[in-house]
Amino acid sequence: MKKLIYISLISFLWACSPEELTKPYPCIDGDCNAEFIIDPLVSPGVYQDNNGYWHISHQGVQYFTIKGNISELHPDYIVNNIPLIETIFDSDYWVWIDSITFTVPLYSVLGYFTGGGFINPIPIGNNTYTLEDMAQNFPPLNIAGYSYNPNSDIHSLGTYSKYNYQPKQQLFFDNQMVGDTAKVYIKTIFSNNIEVENEFKIIFE
Repeated sequence: MKKLIYISLISFLWACSPEELTKPYPCIDGDCNAEFIIDPLVSPGVYQDNNGYWHISHQGVQYFTIKGNISELHPDYIVNNIPLIETIFDSDYWVWIDSITFTVPLYSVLGYFTGGGFINPIPIGNNTYTLEDMAQNFPPLNIAGYSYNPNSDIHSLGTYSKYNYQPKQQLFFDNQMVGDTAKVYIKTIFSNNIEVENEFKIIFE
């Protein structure tokens, strides 16, 4: 039995490089943590229910914000005052824009102006334009802020915040999403391949 333990220890030492054996743990406090919240300044009244779902009501703006607080790194993992850390945001909610309608003012060459100098023309009416079948020409949008197309690398999807202890990400939230649910996934990657994952289950209201 002693011989087996000795051989196992030699195998472990052989698998680890001298640098890996001597390099300190990535985080100063000895435990790498990443905590995130939905910013209540952007989404007043946001709360988490007993089932773990976050409830966000639409406030008129087209986004909500998730912000984090990440454990500080040991100086060995900071280069030129830049911490070697990154955070990835992703979600399971995609938006397809089928059509979009917008209105522009119409002006006349012989129209009226406010003030002197012919600087501020007064519109004589409006014209409305509608672009249809946009989903066939534009890739779907993930609410985390990126688009997907068949040529995308599935392993690089998401939006990234690098070298930052307080990462912050705005996520799309349109009033047509009210009544839907979504999941937002967050992965924080420290040095030495240490990863911390967070998940938000969200109900849009």
